[in-house]
Amino acid sequence: MKKKPLLLGLLALSFIECYSPDPFQAESLDDGPKKNETSDIGKIFSVNGSNQVCNPSISQDVENFPASMLWLNFQSNLKVNSPDTSVYTVRKDKVLQHDRLTISDTAGNVKWYLMRDLSKGECQFQDPEWSTHPDFIVSLRGQNFDGGKGCPDVLDYGIFAVRTADKAKFWFFDKGIIETATPHLWVNPANDLKKDGDISTVEGFFGTNDVRLTYVDGDKKSDQHIVFVDYANGGKAKAVKLKKPKDRLDWGVESPMISPDGKFVVYEMDKNTSTWETYIQELSENAEAIKIERTKDMVSDPSQPHWFEFGGRLFVLWTEFKSTENGYFNKVDLKETSAQDGSVGRTVMREIRLTAGAPKDLFMEWVGENIELAPVPMIGGRSPDGKFLATGYKTAYLLKLP
Repeated sequence: MKKKPLLLGLLALSFIECYSPDPFQAESLDDGPKKNETSDIGKIFSVNGSNQVCNPSISQDVENFPASMLWLNFQSNLKVNSPDTSVYTVRKDKVLQHDRLTISDTAGNVKWYLMRDLSKGECQFQDPEWSTHPDFIVSLRGQNFDGGKGCPDVLDYGIFAVRTADKAKFWFFDKGIIETATPHLWVNPANDLKKDGDISTVEGFFGTNDVRLTYVDGDKKSDQHIVFVDYANGGKAKAVKLKKPKDRLDWGVESPMISPDGKFVVYEMDKNTSTWETYIQELSENAEAIKIERTKDMVSDPSQPHWFEFGGRLFVLWTEFKSTENGYFNKVDLKETSAQDGSVGRTVMREIRLTAGAPKDLFMEWVGENIELAPVPMIGGRSPDGKFLATGYKTAYLLKLP
C-alpha cells in the first residue's frame, strides 16, 4: 500500500473512466416517453434518467432492495425520487462528484443512500461494490493526504464496509489505498449478526471472523497486483499478494471479484483501453492465474467479469464489446432498438466447476457453452434471483430479462 501522489498516473492509465473529473455531458436531462421500454431483450429501465453514473453494482439483496442498483453520481442534476431532499439533494448546484452512494430501483426511487461525512474530512467515494453477502457494501473513501479539510485533485483512500441496515461502517484501512483499488468483500453467508456487537472488530461488525477482502495495490500498471486478506487466518499480518500471469506483468489489474464460496477470484487485466483479458485464480499465494480464452462465438475478450450462482450451479458472467476502441466507454443509448441487436456488444455467462487446491490444469472445468443473456453490454452483474442485469457509465440502466 503506497501513499504517494503517483495516483495521477493512474488517472491517465486506468481502464475505468469514472476516475476522470470530467464526466460526459448529457444531451438531455429528461428521457420523456422513452424512460422505460419493453422489447425482445426484456424491459429496460433508466437509472438516474439514463445520465452518467459510475461503478454500477446490481443489488445482492432481493428482499430489501429488489430490482435495484448501487451507483456513484457525478456533479449534475440527479434524476431520481429523493426520500429527503434536505439531505439527499438532487439539484446540480448541490450535488458534487461521488459525494454519495445510492441504491435506486426501476421506478427511480432512492431506496438507500450514504452521504460523505464532511465533519471527518471525507471528499468522495470511489469503487463501491455490493459484497457477496446481501447486508454489506464495500467502498473506498478519499480524503486529503495531510488530514486537512480541503479536497485536492489527488486523494488518499481507505477501504470500508457499510451495513445497509444501519449505515454503520467498519474500516479495513483508513488510508494508504490507491484510487483504483476496486475492492471486493466476501462474508460467510452463515454469519450471525449481533446488533450489540463491538463494531470496531471484524466479528462484532460482521457477526463472524470468516471475512475476506480483495483489492488492487500498486501505483503503476507494472506494480499492480491483487492483495488478498483473510480475517479468519491472520488478517492484515498475513495478507497475500497474488501472482500475476508471467507474460502480463506490465498490465493493469482491476475488479477482483471473490467467488460465492470465498475461494477464488475473477478479475480483468488491461494493457490499455482497447486491450483487456479476464482471469480466474485461487485465493492462494502460489496459485497461477488462468485466462478465460476467447471462443469463436465471442465478439471480444471478456470484460467486467462477475460471478453468478443459481440452484447450486456456478457461472462466470462477463461483457463483450463489439468495438474494442470504445469498450467499457460505451456511449450508446441502449433503449434504442438499433443498439439491441448485438451491434454494440453482449452479456454472456458460462457454467464453471472449480476445485480448490487442485493443480493448475485441473482446478477449472467449463460446463456447456457460452450462453448469451442479452445482446447488449451490461457491466454491473446479475441479481441473485436471475431477473435483472445492471449497467452504467455514459448511460445507466436496469434490464429485466424476458
